[in-house]
Amino acid sequence: MPTVTVSSKGQIVVPKEVRKALGIKPKQKVFLKVVKNHAEIMPLPEDPIEGFCGIFKEGTSLTKALLKERKKEKELEEKKIARFLRPSRISKKRG
Repeated sequence: MPTVTVSSKGQIVVPKEVRKALGIKPKQKVFLKVVKNHAEIMPLPEDPIEGFCGIFKEGTSLTKALLKERKKEKELEEKKIARFLRPSRISKKRG
């Protein structure tokens, strides 16, 4: 397990063997996360959209759930509008 030293500016150099094992390239951004009493480092994909595409393949589809909810909202709105467009009873009594 490699040991690193923190500079006076709080910087560390990720050892070559760790960079190689994680596939970290020069100028690539990494995610540093504190977990309990230690830190974890994870390389971020160069193209975040492509890197995260498909991570929710398992489980329910958020898109399907959103479309279902929007359909319900549309139906409710149409019912509200239909109430206002119905012929009023008052106009029938006058005629």
